Amino acid sequence: MSGVMVRRAVHEDVPVIAQIIRKLGWFPHAESESELATERRVLLQLELCDADDSHTVLVAEDKDGEVAGYVSVHWLPYLLLDGPEGFVSELFVRDEARGKGVGTALMNDIQELATVRGCSRLMLLNGRDRPSYERDFYERLGFEERPEMANMVLPLAGSSP
Repeated sequence: MSGVMVRRAVHEDVPVIAQIIRKLGWFPHAESESELATERRVLLQLELCDADDSHTVLVAEDKDGEVAGYVSVHWLPYLLLDGPEGFVSELFVRDEARGKGVGTALMNDIQELATVRGCSRLMLLNGRDRPSYERDFYERLGFEERPEMANMVLPLAGSSP
């Protein structure tokens, strides 16, 4: 997508980020709650990310200035690595903007930030049933799948999946 501009997310982006999450159809808890509840959660989490320098949330705007996608990364120190790891927890692009360079623009900016921060690597989880996995999106960006690793999750009482 020509004309993609990436910038830090601001509170005014909350409604469109919430809308992107809800329209994905991948998170039943977001679909079953009100739009206001989703927006409140996104605002709370964005405020937590803005509280210090250990998180970064970026949005990509299309040529019309509309938010087309966002990425969230958390800068994690590791005692066993030479530098921190950037954990990309969320990268979502609006349906109509997919395949137009939005995700690539967001990931390129994250990679630049990671390099400036002295990170050893970037890491993310991707569902094998997701279109981005099926299209080898992350492989084309240089990511390597680690088949020897297991994705383990311990749900805590009262939390969303």
